[in-house]
Amino acid sequence: MADPTLDEIVAREAAHFLPVVNRLPVALVSGSGSRVRDVAGREYVDLTGGWGVTAIGHCHPALVEAISDQAGRLMQTTNLFYTVPQLDLIEKLAEITPEGITRSFLVSSGAEAVEGALKLAHRATGRRQFVATHGSFHGRTLGGLSVIGQARHRERYAAILPEQQFVPYGDLDATAAAVGEQTAAVIVEPVQGEGGVNVPPERYLPELREICDRAGALLIADEIQTGIGRTGRWLAVEHSGVTPDILTLGKGLGGGFPVAAFLCTEDVAKTVEPGDHGGTYAGNPLAAAAANAVLAVIEEEGLVERAAALGEELRGRMQGFAGANPGVVASIRGRGLLVGMELADAEIATSIPRRAIDAGVLVNVTAGNVVRLFPPLNIPEDDLWPALDTVFQLTRP
Repeated sequence: MADPTLDEIVAREAAHFLPVVNRLPVALVSGSGSRVRDVAGREYVDLTGGWGVTAIGHCHPALVEAISDQAGRLMQTTNLFYTVPQLDLIEKLAEITPEGITRSFLVSSGAEAVEGALKLAHRATGRRQFVATHGSFHGRTLGGLSVIGQARHRERYAAILPEQQFVPYGDLDATAAAVGEQTAAVIVEPVQGEGGVNVPPERYLPELREICDRAGALLIADEIQTGIGRTGRWLAVEHSGVTPDILTLGKGLGGGFPVAAFLCTEDVAKTVEPGDHGGTYAGNPLAAAAANAVLAVIEEEGLVERAAALGEELRGRMQGFAGANPGVVASIRGRGLLVGMELADAEIATSIPRRAIDAGVLVNVTAGNVVRLFPPLNIPEDDLWPALDTVFQLTRP
């Protein structure tokens, strides 16, 4: 049976889909590596990586095989039973995270991971207040919304959210003033993703660590977008040598399969007891098998190191374009294969994703005027550089 047309899909969805998303005019049906295909058979180079999820590319054979094999063995059980895929995964997470991070709990999404992290911080400290940063993004569940640093998401639900404190990202003085004896934790992204790919000053995370320690507060690193090799290290906190008390992982962990985690130190883990958290699908063997396959591919293909090297070349080419086109680009920033190109003209920036479709490229714009690139960590250079040239062409007035 032939795939329905885009117009047919749009018409059918309009009758039943909850309209909380503005879709682009593309209906995708398949993907392989860094490319996806729509219902009309047209291919696109995907520079969004499913919002950073498809870290090893679309439908990597090892991931497909792992999911298929596990689906034929055992997909779901309850938290009352041990499973080997979950055990393998939590052992591996302890290996790739900073020394001192030893405990983890698996969930199905980044937002759930943030919820767990906030609960852990409250449980460990007995405190209720959290400090977060302007421009941050921590998910759209109620806990995540309470610490999200974007008013457009938070304010519409303000009536049912606890009030928290927000400080400018990278501002240590403001953070020190906000953190006190009632602060459970500071929650921070090592590089802000949705906020515009903002890289903090070099001493930011180490001094945040000191601020939290002085106040008896915890440090939560939200690595949902930056983790799993995205910035050229397994975790972005490694760039500063900081060990948080709690960290969250998601997106790239499953390579396209829904799985996430929140992790913590032994000191934090000692404060919880059975019943403090749970989840029907938490750590199900199918999700754990998918994550295990992703981590194995990243190691076997050297993708953490590749993200560092390719990201450096990517930023270099973008800097070259900026220098050759004065007045077009305001700044280039990022780490590894999480890179943002801030454009001087916001109107041009917001038009790029739709215009890029016609040129066979999928690209994202965030924070109003930042073209954000977070392609698969194994994107072929034969795909990356022509797609980047397409983006360059679309930025010119």
